[in-house]
Amino acid sequence: MKTIEIKGHLREATGGKPTKELRREGHVPCVVYGGEKNIHFYADERELMKLVYTKDVYRIKFDLDGTSVEVVLRETQYHPVKDNIMHMDFVEVVVGKQVSITLPVLLNGSSVGIRNGGVLRRNAKKVFVRGRIEDIPEAIQIDISNMNIGESIKVGDLNIPGIEILEAANRVVVAVKTSRRAIAEEEEEEEGEEGEGEEGAEEGAEGSGEGGESKSEASAEAKAEE
Repeated sequence: MKTIEIKGHLREATGGKPTKELRREGHVPCVVYGGEKNIHFYADERELMKLVYTKDVYRIKFDLDGTSVEVVLRETQYHPVKDNIMHMDFVEVVVGKQVSITLPVLLNGSSVGIRNGGVLRRNAKKVFVRGRIEDIPEAIQIDISNMNIGESIKVGDLNIPGIEILEAANRVVVAVKTSRRAIAEEEEEEEGEEGEGEEGAEEGAEGSGEGGESKSEASAEAKAEE
């Protein structure tokens, strides 16, 4: 797992008014859990954005006024309209102790199903897991090379040594579906076959009508001769 270092400052006051002031100045209030006591601090939003606007998962070393603490990100809260970071929670890293963390899902290979006209559906780009920090990988790697159309990989199919996945086993992570174009082409072909059948039936009906008129005419001619 990659490591990043960020500077922060311990908070002397918490609550609504001090928190609003921090945000106005471009800072984000944060809390570290999991240690002997919770640590309240703040850091520059621009520095913290490096942790969330990326596919990587970091082991973070915060320098809090000269005190070093190592953590992993637990949760990020965003403003509902502006989308800027409002608050961040971290968990202190202790060797041998389990932590819960969200890992990105990376897909490797070129799917057979996609080459045959299928479409890739990614249902889960991240997965929530638990394990010792020294056992947690940077990402969950999935090889999709042998996936055919109609096949999927679920959470229960994933196997990461030493890691517990905290998601429903039946949750689909990735699937290869039939493309809309292929479905549309099949429907067009079926409609074309039905149209040809209807045209043939109409032609047959017209032919029968013409034959009927000929018989009537022949009968009338025979009576006239008599």
